[in-house]
Amino acid sequence: MWSEKYRPQIISDMVGNEEPRALIVEWFTKWKKGTKPLLLAGPPGIGKTTMAYLVAKQFGYDIIGLNASDVRSKSRLNEILTPVLGNVSVLGTPMIFVDEVDGIHGRGDYGGTAALVDILKKPTVPIVLAANNDTSDKMKSIKKVVKTISFKKIPPRLLRIYLDNILKKENAKLSLSSLIKVIDKSHGDIRSMINLTQSLVTGFNPQTETSFENVSVEDGVNAFFKANSVDEARIILYSMQIDPRQKIDAFYSSIITSNLDNPTFAKYLEIISDADNLYGKILKTQNWRLLRYLNDILIQLYQNDDRIRYTQYNLSWPLLNRIRWDGTKIKSLSSVMAKKLHLSSSSFVTFCLPHLLFCIKNNTLKLELEETYAEIIDKEIELIN
Repeated sequence: MWSEKYRPQIISDMVGNEEPRALIVEWFTKWKKGTKPLLLAGPPGIGKTTMAYLVAKQFGYDIIGLNASDVRSKSRLNEILTPVLGNVSVLGTPMIFVDEVDGIHGRGDYGGTAALVDILKKPTVPIVLAANNDTSDKMKSIKKVVKTISFKKIPPRLLRIYLDNILKKENAKLSLSSLIKVIDKSHGDIRSMINLTQSLVTGFNPQTETSFENVSVEDGVNAFFKANSVDEARIILYSMQIDPRQKIDAFYSSIITSNLDNPTFAKYLEIISDADNLYGKILKTQNWRLLRYLNDILIQLYQNDDRIRYTQYNLSWPLLNRIRWDGTKIKSLSSVMAKKLHLSSSSFVTFCLPHLLFCIKNNTLKLELEETYAEIIDKEIELIN
């Protein structure tokens, strides 16, 4: 997608909000242990998340990305961050980024807010948060312990220049009235503006209802499986104006963490596989017109199914699949290690095994293992490499 193709590669590639960007760079330049975490606040689609990843890249940090669904539960938050905060030297140079932190106060906040605030009070690594709305009363406890930098909507004049540049590179044109319509409808959301422009240029512009426009990944997946009809589900799917890779990953990770019967599970994974194959073909051929068929594949996932809720995995597909599907050997190893660490097997393979592999790979940990288990570890390290 153009929004991915023209994603800024360095901070100076970004458009608008020059002063906030300068303040963020200054904060990173002066950061030391104990420095107040940053909260990037502003409307969606204007570059908060992109800025966090670019500044991490510029200053050499390994970013640990989370969102509201990861930090609503105290136990879940501690599972993810305890290894990071307690073993900084082992895990490289980590930086924590929590996106859409204002969503932590939605349904099912099981101590996550209080646990996050405790971490924010005594930061041992750089911590950056992003929020679309920081003015609610529920954000007060977080705002007391962070430094807030506000982003503003990009002025239409800058959006027009930015969009004209993309159209020129794509050797494409839009009428003046269409340009004005696109910029006005995007409400300063750069990602939405680029996606809508690409849709118009390729002749594919699905109609969406206002009530479902620009839904977040989490809300989109949850609403999709709660929809009352396939038509409503289709509208929600089209309204998730995000990178196609992210959309496929969101449905995949949500499905594999749900308690489903085997036939339904197999059906869902077959559909996800078809979607992944299509996206792979698009990347290989650069024929982005094929993207119009992605939602036609994903809509086959629809059925009113309250067993599926959005869940985000922080592991890559190849490693996640290898860990999940490598048969009895992995299950045997996880069973033994889970008992020793007083965890469930699923918690061990999801959160502990990746760190274990990383430590062994970098010669910071040596274990005496039985031959069978040593073979598993060697396979996983080969995959990481």
